[in-house]
Amino acid sequence: MTDTTHAISTDKHTDERTDLLEALAHSRRFLRFTARDLTDEQAGQRTTASELCLGGLIKHVTSVERHWTDFIVNGPSAMPDFTAMTEADFAQRAEEFRMLPGETLAGVLADYEETARRTDGLVTTLPDLNAAHPLPEAPWNEPGARWSARRVLLHIAAETAQHAGHADIIRESLDGAKSMG
Repeated sequence: MTDTTHAISTDKHTDERTDLLEALAHSRRFLRFTARDLTDEQAGQRTTASELCLGGLIKHVTSVERHWTDFIVNGPSAMPDFTAMTEADFAQRAEEFRMLPGETLAGVLADYEETARRTDGLVTTLPDLNAAHPLPEAPWNEPGARWSARRVLLHIAAETAQHAGHADIIRESLDGAKSMG
């Protein structure tokens, strides 16, 4: 097997796509690493003032990645209109931050892996990383803004990295284990 991690290509798009895939993989690896050797009960345990638990955080990152890749393919219709959401909608959305009865850490991680495979496949096959859509209605989105597929993929990597940091704090509060250091 040949290590092509640092191979230099003359194809600008190959290099860019390789960089995107490596950034996604790096952030995902740290997030998954925080859940190592945990039981389902531990993965569902809150350890800070936050509502977050490790299993719920991984569920959230999975949902975010899935919605954003659907946005790349289908545009803003793939995303909820947050300006029209009811309290019941927000309560249902909050369930993605918790391990629900019957959910297992193995199942949550398997769903995350499947979502990652789908995203990675999109990165390698998408005809144009410049293809853009208007952002969906949401209080945190600038009105009229458009994001390219590239920008969405960078957002997914950044969101995953941010939540890997959250997961590290939750894990350290749970049993002292750290991802780094």
